[in-house]
Amino acid sequence: MKKILIANRGAAAMRILRAVRALGLQSVVVYSEADADLPYVRQADESVCIGPAPARDSYLNQDALLDAMARCGADALHPGYGFLSENAQFARRVEAAGHCFIGPSSKWIDALGNKTSARALMQRHGLQAGGSTGILPRDDMVAVHRAAEALGYPVLIKPAGGGGGIGMIPVHDPQSLSGCWERASAMAGKAFANPALYMERFVPSPRHIEFQFLADRFGNVLSLFERDCSTQRRYQKVIEEAPAPAIDREVVAAMADRLAAILGEIGYDVIGTVEMLYTPDGGFSFLEVNTRLQVEHAISEAVTGVDIVQAQIRLAAGEKLSTVVSKKPVVTGHAIEARVYAEDPVRFLPSPGLLKTFELPGPRPGLRIETGHAQGNRVSSHYDPMVAKVIAHASSREAAILELTSALKDMRVEGIKTNIPMILQVLRSDRFRAGTMTVDGLQAVISTESVKELA
Repeated sequence: MKKILIANRGAAAMRILRAVRALGLQSVVVYSEADADLPYVRQADESVCIGPAPARDSYLNQDALLDAMARCGADALHPGYGFLSENAQFARRVEAAGHCFIGPSSKWIDALGNKTSARALMQRHGLQAGGSTGILPRDDMVAVHRAAEALGYPVLIKPAGGGGGIGMIPVHDPQSLSGCWERASAMAGKAFANPALYMERFVPSPRHIEFQFLADRFGNVLSLFERDCSTQRRYQKVIEEAPAPAIDREVVAAMADRLAAILGEIGYDVIGTVEMLYTPDGGFSFLEVNTRLQVEHAISEAVTGVDIVQAQIRLAAGEKLSTVVSKKPVVTGHAIEARVYAEDPVRFLPSPGLLKTFELPGPRPGLRIETGHAQGNRVSSHYDPMVAKVIAHASSREAAILELTSALKDMRVEGIKTNIPMILQVLRSDRFRAGTMTVDGLQAVISTESVKELA
């Protein structure tokens, strides 16, 4: 592996570029016409325009990406997260062209990237999972209604081929089902080039705990512990932290060991995250496997000292896990990440536009900021509105909260609105401080008037 094509954009592209450079490899970034001025386009060894702004014509255009690989002579492709990162057909096409797809083998993206087959596989290995359907026919609403009735309302519609909260819609009664189904299918098709949907039983007020793993192609699996991703708005993660607070460490460690054993048994490889729902009464319940790098990987890197992106590249190239991570990781301190979105913090409407001012806090111990933007860039309306990830790592959770709060207050962003005022209110809330946030708890801890004051 000598030259890697980075098939993503924004903060993901910048992060992967940093790892490629650290490994001494050559880099190629692709970009749409809307992203031509983003800083990483100039920083890479090579850059290739792959089409106009709409994702379907650029970042989701498999032919354009494969053509770019052939033109620049790249021998590997890193898909990042989102877009085609969990598209098994694309992974197979990359492999068939003689290139390395930097992710799990395409068979695992097929088996586990599809949420319904993943659930069936994990249930066969003894994991508890809530009720779920298989992929349902898009145009047979009679079958969809029957499936919802069999599960029992409320149900949750989910895309089979992607994540990130996109296309996930709760439905509380039969009258709302058809409209929600059409909306979810359209969202999934636009974001993942795959409109397929399924449903699962809606679990009220769970916590969202996910477990990060690395694996080689020799049957070895390593746990990088867990992250708490419960602070969400409409199933879109806003704040994540590691380790998970207010859960018995022995319980969490036992689940991590069990999941590692299952992944080892089935021969899973390279990188993966097992997402679970947790309630104090019901314990852990399997949700899905993300067969890709996660947006929130940085907090796991902070508490373990493992560079997950470099490890992912080396494992995909065929190295053994023991050479990639030489010492068994331990958790050191606490890390919290906030996702800064270009959106109105009161009405939560997208706020694309020109970054007239984009000033980030200066370097300081324990602070890391990931962004693909710079002052003078335009935040496009065509893509996810995240403009930065702010990560604070400290010796304790309380210190990490204080450091993250300070960093967010020091950011100067003008020309667009951001959700920073809302994040600050969550960080100072009693419920977040207690470490007991649930996936539906954000709205209960934010006040419109208080957010307006912070804004």
